[in-house]
Amino acid sequence: MAIDDTSAPAAPPADDKDWTWVLGAPCPDCGFVASTVAAGQVAGLLRETAAAWQLALAGPDIRQRPAPAVWSVLEYGGHCRDVYLVFAGRLALMLDQDDPEFANWDQDATALEKRYWEGDPAVVADELGAAAESAARAFDAVTADEWSRTGRRSNGSVFTVESLGRYLAHDLVHHLHDVGQPL
Repeated sequence: MAIDDTSAPAAPPADDKDWTWVLGAPCPDCGFVASTVAAGQVAGLLRETAAAWQLALAGPDIRQRPAPAVWSVLEYGGHCRDVYLVFAGRLALMLDQDDPEFANWDQDATALEKRYWEGDPAVVADELGAAAESAARAFDAVTADEWSRTGRRSNGSVFTVESLGRYLAHDLVHHLHDVGQPL
């Protein structure tokens, strides 16, 4: 299906960095220290980030991009809604299968397909809240012996359920930092 991108804003440069390094070192950009997050704190962090995103999405000028190739708050909100969903799906795979390989996710293609820039802020906020709560409940339900279950990306990066949760928390906090919204 071809995407009518005649009204699409400029796409940000693709971020092809492997961010898994944040699991072992503080992020110099947002200050998040994923290694200090205990397994039992993941769900709470997902709820906290969702609350901060709700505030960000209710702010002024959320459709305004700070630069032509930098997402607006609304676009980041749409992305983060989908991040909660993708990672909840990955968690479900890890709990259901032995060492599954995650499907690749093209975040830029998703932004275009879902036309993040055209979203209704109230709808995006509601959907983000629901996705975050669903992901948080899934992490709440992880049992002690499941935190060490593994899954992997196609590039070979291996996650445990615990490191997946910490990686997810960093991603959401980092994007809050991107839009200037404190946690």
